[in-house]
Amino acid sequence: MAGRIEDYALIGDLQTAALVGRDGTIDWLCLPRLDSEAVIAGLLGTPDNGYWRIGPSVFGVGPSPAADRRSYRGDSLIMESEWDTPTGTLRVTDFMPPRTDDDDSPRVVRVAEAVTGTVTVDVALSLRFDYGRVVPWVQKTDDNRISAVAGPDAVWLDTEAETHGEKLTTRSRLTLAEGERVTFTLSWQPSYKGPPGRLDVDQAFEDTEKFWADWVSRCTYNGRYRASVIRSLITLKALTNPLTGGIAAAATTSLPEEIGGVRNWDYRFVWIRDAAKILSSFLRAGYLDEARAWRKWLLRAVAGDPENLQIMYGIAGERDMPETTLDWLVGYEASGPVRIGNGAAGQRQLDVYGEVIGTLHLAAQCGLERDETSNTLLLELVRSVELHWGEPDAGIWEVRGPNQHFVHSKVMAWVAVDRAVKLVEDGHADGPVEQWRQLRDTIHLDICTNGYDAERNTFTQYYGSQELDAALLLIPQVNFLPADDKRVIGTIEAVQRELSTPDGLLLRYPTNGDDPGVDGLPGDEGAFLVCAFWMVKDLAMIGRHDDARTLFERLLALSNDVGLLAEEWDPHLQRQLGNFPQGFSHKGIVEGALELELGEQRASLLAGASR
Repeated sequence: MAGRIEDYALIGDLQTAALVGRDGTIDWLCLPRLDSEAVIAGLLGTPDNGYWRIGPSVFGVGPSPAADRRSYRGDSLIMESEWDTPTGTLRVTDFMPPRTDDDDSPRVVRVAEAVTGTVTVDVALSLRFDYGRVVPWVQKTDDNRISAVAGPDAVWLDTEAETHGEKLTTRSRLTLAEGERVTFTLSWQPSYKGPPGRLDVDQAFEDTEKFWADWVSRCTYNGRYRASVIRSLITLKALTNPLTGGIAAAATTSLPEEIGGVRNWDYRFVWIRDAAKILSSFLRAGYLDEARAWRKWLLRAVAGDPENLQIMYGIAGERDMPETTLDWLVGYEASGPVRIGNGAAGQRQLDVYGEVIGTLHLAAQCGLERDETSNTLLLELVRSVELHWGEPDAGIWEVRGPNQHFVHSKVMAWVAVDRAVKLVEDGHADGPVEQWRQLRDTIHLDICTNGYDAERNTFTQYYGSQELDAALLLIPQVNFLPADDKRVIGTIEAVQRELSTPDGLLLRYPTNGDDPGVDGLPGDEGAFLVCAFWMVKDLAMIGRHDDARTLFERLLALSNDVGLLAEEWDPHLQRQLGNFPQGFSHKGIVEGALELELGEQRASLLAGASR
């Protein structure tokens, strides 16, 4: 049985990832890419859909025990879990070496060792290809390797341990004395290519540790929340494909927004919005290479068709992501359906124009060199905004109800034009700047006239609506209005009042149980974590520094024991919900920490000026 969402840790090689539970079980692994078919899918079904457990011997005794301790090894994605048994202490080290030109096979490495005393270790590997549906053909080769083949895919297991097959599962039981260890390496290769080379585990471990140490050393943030910021940046880097430049929104599909509900979506794709916001975190923390790679990804993905800019693409820029359901999987804690692909890819969401141009502007401010191809893209994107900003859209939350004139979408259309103007003014681009200034003013006036409720002193979710939307918190953050504007302060207070959960977190917008509301879906959902991080920034911007810090630290406390956050938090069950780990949530940690530090600096400057 799968663990709680927050029971998992992430390991990855930047191109794919696995989730390792507290009990030493890998319940989710897609190969060779993050959005490939899972070869272990027990997370969304049962153990019959695949798992890989390594832990102290409990076969025939009961459920696998949780590790007594676990942590990442320093600032890396190397996970170490330890169990104290009556006879000794077992440590299992899990990692995935980043791929190289010389070795581009994805590999999962697991090392079991006796730290003290003597320990008996059980190993059980049950591979099920095609998201847990297909039992592969498993055999032991003459050179003592185990291969599992199904159609175009082959997975190879290398280990010095004795193994045997039992009920379509590869098993091993071994006893280790203090200082002894045994390694297990799982490698993927196209079945028509034959076996991959054997891995030098010690060298791979050393290279992986050095890779993360070198990458982390580039971080420019050294504030009081550095440990949380570094862990979040590493998590975001794990979602960033180094070959394509694409940044996935999360490592999983169909982890529910409500236990037992139907709000289950595939997040293993590149949302323009999510990627752009994550890049802003990278840039503000000193990472420019990721922005340069993403700009190349964007130009390839959009190609010659910016008029039809999608809200999301595949990791390499693929356009088609048909949404289908996997009926043979019961879903996480019976939360069906399990979906792969995402039908929202065909929606019109006007805010993505602002996200793209806003990120190009920030990258230019941070030193990214001018590029004429991206200047051509800029011209076409602004032209699309000019043609379509006055139309209704599906909004930031990808509602499946009717399109509306969402205020946040209009604000981000304004951002698109405003940042285009600034790029021209700063010499980073060319364009009809006076025409764009007039367009910017027109959009601004329209929003303030139709999206603001003067009687309640708040902006609303969409034109004519009485409802609120947490995305309104971005109004001061994108400089649509200054933070001290009474309309901004009124909106912040209204969102706090009407969208807060009992524990002070925030819903995205009101949901109506079995009665579909603006999003056209039944059921409810948890508190959306990035919305509370937006509130942290707003509170800091309007001078409520103590409230901002209190909320930020409350959010940090929701992270699991290894510093990871999912998409949402269930205030009733006190559990994490949604896909995991979620890039948006970890972006919130980085941005919140940076904003709190800026707030302290502003307060210090004001205090000095008043003396």
